Amino acid sequence: MFSEEKVTHMAAYLLLKNDRRMPCIKLLKLLYLAERQAFDKWGSSMSGDRFVSMPHGPVMSQTYDLMKGFGHKQSTWQSLIQDEADYDVSLKPDTEIEELDELSRSEMRILDSIIETYGHMGPFQLVDFTHDSCDEWQDPQGSSFPIKPEAIFRALGKNDLEVKKLVDKNREEQALDSIRALLR
Repeated sequence: MFSEEKVTHMAAYLLLKNDRRMPCIKLLKLLYLAERQAFDKWGSSMSGDRFVSMPHGPVMSQTYDLMKGFGHKQSTWQSLIQDEADYDVSLKPDTEIEELDELSRSEMRILDSIIETYGHMGPFQLVDFTHDSCDEWQDPQGSSFPIKPEAIFRALGKNDLEVKKLVDKNREEQALDSIRALLR
């Protein structure tokens, strides 16, 4: 299940590591690459977001909506992240790493790895990289369409048996998340 708090803390962490500001498209790509790495390492998403192929590469769908301002004005995203000129976003002043309590140490390590590996790249270098290196992305010809978890697992080199087990695990986690949400 999608967690706005988690994805907001993921974005805030990446912004903290990048002088508190970056282009939207770069943040979207770094977040996607972090989720992809989580899929490879744990077989599941950190944020619970859905993935889509868009003209500029793979994107986390609900995160993209948050970034575009769709949603509640009093959202967690709006409380930590603000729009800037030239399609940039920044972390609101006084936000510190201690506030990002939705992230585990292992999730922070993934985000650190993403910044270390890809943080030096410009936004459209990352677009080109995801086009070339993320085989789950298919050109939607100006539109968008879903990327299923099994496509990500296959692109990561998992065999058919591993893909089946990981997809089943994801379905079970989603069902448990739905039950937890009902109990809140």
